[in-house]
Amino acid sequence: MAKPNYAFAKRQRDLAKKQKKEEKKLRKTVPATEGGEGAGEPADQAEPGEQTGADTAGQAGQAGQV
Repeated sequence: MAKPNYAFAKRQRDLAKKQKKEEKKLRKTVPATEGGEGAGEPADQAEPGEQTGADTAGQAGQAGQV
């Protein structure tokens, strides 16, 4: 059985911690520059070209009435 490589595991943990810290730093700076409205777009908005559930349900009902 191979023995565990503790140095590699420690390096991976340190890299993950550093990345997480950078992401947190970016999240804190982005809302401050946007006027404090949040970290991004609201979750209920659809991307252009995408249909929400209500839109597809309405079109499905109209498809049979040709």
